[in-house]
Amino acid sequence: MERFEGLIAAPFAPMSANGEVMYDRIESYYDLLEKNGVVGAFINGSTGEGVSLTQKEKMRIVEEWTSCAKEKKSLKVITLVGGTSYSECIENALHSREQGIDAIALLAPYYFKPATAKQLAEFVSVVAEKVPDLPVYFYHIPVLSGCNVAMIDFLKECDSYIPNLAGIKYTHEDFMDFLSCTHFMNGKYEMMWGRDENMLSALILGTRSAVGSTFNYAAPVYLNMINAFDSGDFDAARKLQQQSIDMIRLLGKYGGISVGKAYMRYIGFDCGQFRSPVKNMGHDKYEKFREDVKELEMEQLFSKI
Repeated sequence: MERFEGLIAAPFAPMSANGEVMYDRIESYYDLLEKNGVVGAFINGSTGEGVSLTQKEKMRIVEEWTSCAKEKKSLKVITLVGGTSYSECIENALHSREQGIDAIALLAPYYFKPATAKQLAEFVSVVAEKVPDLPVYFYHIPVLSGCNVAMIDFLKECDSYIPNLAGIKYTHEDFMDFLSCTHFMNGKYEMMWGRDENMLSALILGTRSAVGSTFNYAAPVYLNMINAFDSGDFDAARKLQQQSIDMIRLLGKYGGISVGKAYMRYIGFDCGQFRSPVKNMGHDKYEKFREDVKELEMEQLFSKI
């Protein structure tokens, strides 16, 4: 299976004022990512509000993104097919394959949670076997899924009976587990890093692909970081990581994940607001947010429209 290498953005779901998905904005969104050097899009994930979307909405989003990919052929597309119901995951996976998706991802069930690596592997296998020709990634995000199975144990369980398991989108801070997964079976599985604020540490541990929400509006920060790291300019790489951290700290200051859409508005690509129950930023706070962003003095590192 061909690996991803580079930045994979996790796009927001563009929403109208009344909370409807604006499908007609997806083509220009695709163009934005392409222009800024992103190699892929991880759709219907946390940033894309996948857990807040209906089956029909998720499928329509897949159709729009894959339609762009077929025509323009520059970005690969991964979709998160689900979550709690393996029947819905299978339905989404089969539909995504029909649309020409490049890969699918699965999340651990987050209500009835698998307690062991074996249980988790069994859940993933039920879906993966229905699309044997598609690469399957597992999306490890225990802070939201509540599934704290070590990924090295998961890979050991999967290795013998999920032949199309391609790797893991690893959104966690357990570097010991991450490195063990990277080395498992001589690097058989692709380990996509999922924490933008400490991507430099993951580069040191050998990752060559990363999935992130901040790649939507600040891809140059991370592309420059990768180039600095590859050329051995570690001082420059550390400074760029600090700029990423300073930028991400504003998410915490102004309310969390929804602030990513405020950054999109800042660069000139309005994605609307998040659906309830996520708290969105009011107009007054946005003006203060704009001032704080300008104080970061990193205008040249934001993505260009």
